[in-house]
Amino acid sequence: MASNMVDEPLYPIAILIDELKNDDIQLRLNSIRRLTTIARALGEERTRKELIPFLSDCNDDDDEVLLAMAEELGNFIQYVGGIEHAHCLLPPLETLCAVEEPVVREKAVESLCKIGSQMKEQYVVDHFIPLTKRLGAGEWFTARVSSCGLFYVGYPSATDLLRADLRALYGQLCHDDMPMVRRAAAMNLGKFAATIDEPQYIKTEILTFFKDLTQDDQDSVRLLAVEGCAAIGKLLDRQDCVAHVLPVIVAFSQDKSWRVRFNVANQLYELCEAIGSELASDTSQYVRAALASNIMGLAPLLGKEVTIEQLLPIFLSLLKDEFPDVRLNIISKLDQVNQVIGIDLLSQSLLPAIVELAEDRHWRVRLAIIEYIPLLASQLGVEFFDDKLGSLCMSWLNDQVYSIREAATVNLKRLAEEFGPEWAQTHIVPQVLKLIDNNHYLYRMTVLFAISLLAPVVGSEVTCSVMLPAVISASKDRVPNIRFNVAKMLQNLVPILETSVVEQTIRPCLLELNEDPDADVRFFADQALQKCDQVISQRRAGGDHRMGGVDG
Repeated sequence: MASNMVDEPLYPIAILIDELKNDDIQLRLNSIRRLTTIARALGEERTRKELIPFLSDCNDDDDEVLLAMAEELGNFIQYVGGIEHAHCLLPPLETLCAVEEPVVREKAVESLCKIGSQMKEQYVVDHFIPLTKRLGAGEWFTARVSSCGLFYVGYPSATDLLRADLRALYGQLCHDDMPMVRRAAAMNLGKFAATIDEPQYIKTEILTFFKDLTQDDQDSVRLLAVEGCAAIGKLLDRQDCVAHVLPVIVAFSQDKSWRVRFNVANQLYELCEAIGSELASDTSQYVRAALASNIMGLAPLLGKEVTIEQLLPIFLSLLKDEFPDVRLNIISKLDQVNQVIGIDLLSQSLLPAIVELAEDRHWRVRLAIIEYIPLLASQLGVEFFDDKLGSLCMSWLNDQVYSIREAATVNLKRLAEEFGPEWAQTHIVPQVLKLIDNNHYLYRMTVLFAISLLAPVVGSEVTCSVMLPAVISASKDRVPNIRFNVAKMLQNLVPILETSVVEQTIRPCLLELNEDPDADVRFFADQALQKCDQVISQRRAGGDHRMGGVDG
């Protein structure tokens, strides 16, 4: 079976050389993808002595080929004789760390880290750390960029003297002339700092690097340095975190770049102990929206007392923000606050703002409030809901926006399911039926939709005695759209009503609609009649108990 892969045990390097020099990119790429097969054929020794040196000298100019090589080499330890010889894979990857294409460099760094993490400590000292230092002092900025991602692998194995060299070199990279290098240093600082087990160097050198990066004149560098706040803060005790990290966060919250402030707002989960209410009044609506999206999640972390004292004022401020997305982001996470402060305090402090938002000029805000109402209702209880929010829910049925009216009908159904059919019969059904005579046909149609959704919840008796007469009356509406929606609705009601009602009330109405002058009305009436006949036939064949006129 092995002969099917490579027949000749000593695969000639010359063939690979010829293939990699070919003008056909696909051929070269296929050759790289076959490196493991070639290595198995060559054996571990020839792979180390011939294949790897050849790859180190390979000067292919196609990024796709180089990317494939960087990826393959990361999984090549077993083909060179195991971890004892893993260091021989470093030279070709070192070369790839200096190419122009970022994707190739990133994959080469990833493979180097994968290999370095498996190497024995002495080999890391003898081979991996020198490679890191060469790249860090490289003439081309691409090499220096790549080096930033390697420090955390070599540092734990380094001697005290080498550790001092690595920290000093990282400090140089943090002050490199090229912004791309400083960005890489900022992005990897937290990972590097986490491997430094000497607290004195965290408080001195690493914090100095951190502060310098946070004050960089390039906002792209500061943007990445923001992500180091939480990582650095976790390495410090509470007092040092407040003394050194908090001022940086405060400075970032006032940064001239809204992207930096946006990133701070997005990291509030990690920075919860350092956050203050000043962010809620940021001049950028995007920053406030990011703050609103994240700040609600702080309530469970901070507890009831701090949430009431520190967060509630921010919540209320953001709920009144002029930018709709800010208000939306607060509304969508209200349940997280309720879990902490309780429904009593929520109703006293936030409910007035919620009621105000229910009439917000932006329909998406009103929609978000509607979707939150059932959850709020279950927490408020039926009496409080009837008193504070009942009329509000009915008013949405007359909203000018279709999506709001549609959501309002679904909301009524969910409320009926929450509080029960008896409550729905008393508090919802009568008010819905009052709207059936609205002058605008769109609102009359909304009532039909509401009845259709409520019918399965309130049961066949209430549907038959209270709501069905209104539907039958609507079948004579002057607007064809209403009449064909009546036909569609009656079709949906057939399965839940008794056969006698279907035969004596629904079917005659549909027969009349089947003679309607409007073609659409006739079409849907005909479909509904077919449904009637199908249901009646099935019930007779199956001996359905609803045939006898007993409520199901």
